[in-house]
Amino acid sequence: MKAIAMFNNKGGVGKTTLVCNLVGYLSLELGKKVLVIDADPQCNTTINILPEEQFEAFYYEKKAFTIYDILRPLHRGQGYSENINFYNVENFGVDFLIGDPRLSLMEDLLSNDWKDATSGEPRGLRTTLVFSDLLRKCSQYDYVFFDMGPSLGSLNRSILLACDYFLTPMSLDIFSLLALENIGQTMDTWKKRFTQGVNNNLDPEALEGLRTEFNIKFAGYVTQQYTAKVVDGVKRPVKAFDQILTRVPELIKNELIDKINDDKEGIVNYELGSIPNFHSLIPISQSAHKPIFNLEYGDGVVGAHFSKVEEFKEIIHSIAIQLLENVEAVS
Repeated sequence: MKAIAMFNNKGGVGKTTLVCNLVGYLSLELGKKVLVIDADPQCNTTINILPEEQFEAFYYEKKAFTIYDILRPLHRGQGYSENINFYNVENFGVDFLIGDPRLSLMEDLLSNDWKDATSGEPRGLRTTLVFSDLLRKCSQYDYVFFDMGPSLGSLNRSILLACDYFLTPMSLDIFSLLALENIGQTMDTWKKRFTQGVNNNLDPEALEGLRTEFNIKFAGYVTQQYTAKVVDGVKRPVKAFDQILTRVPELIKNELIDKINDDKEGIVNYELGSIPNFHSLIPISQSAHKPIFNLEYGDGVVGAHFSKVEEFKEIIHSIAIQLLENVEAVS
């Protein structure tokens, strides 16, 4: 099992569209067994993936087991959650741990216990490693994907500590470049402090079976939502975006690859792909609760939409294949 976090320090980068379609493609087209965990308190992935009838039953009738229930026992001093429920989502071919806005209420718990964790206090370390415990119960999957909010807070820190890789969706603007700098610097600090805490741990048995090394790797990036123009039959981003796009590879190398990965020779292609704006296909996909590449006439696809569906399928195929290659290459 490999755990992959979808993470950027900046919002509005097309993350939900990417994660929903990527996991759907890995499962439905490539035959992978995939679990998706919505760890973003905004719950956009949950809204997109869950059929409306399930959504209403889970939330309005309060019958759902959500990601909040993973952390609630810790908050009550009861240890890790033992009874975990995942839900199968047929349209995407994945199992799913539902998101919950109440997850943001756990930031204080994780933040306070992080202070204890870095000094070697066992309770603080176990709280910090809550998602490591969750993942050791997910060995039946090929891939576990975390959808995450755009912050460098305590919740995302605990998730990244547990994951093997992270993938960064990006919009082509100056703030995305600044966010990349934040990620590299912050992860370096987290790694040093966490390692110090593990080395000072007063009760080694308390961490038995948990992941105690912060060795997450950067698996690549996807640029999204640029406006393309056609030059000599080839789609190209407009000039303003093109200027930023040319800066991305060097910044990725300096802030993420050099600081996080051991790829001195630069043999890995970290640019997984670029997704132009598919305009009306996105709301159609959201309404149908289906991946874009599986949309049909009955979902509202008409005329030129069909060629766009096929175009998107080719793009997400390329991204998925490159991601799988990178996961093997940087491990």
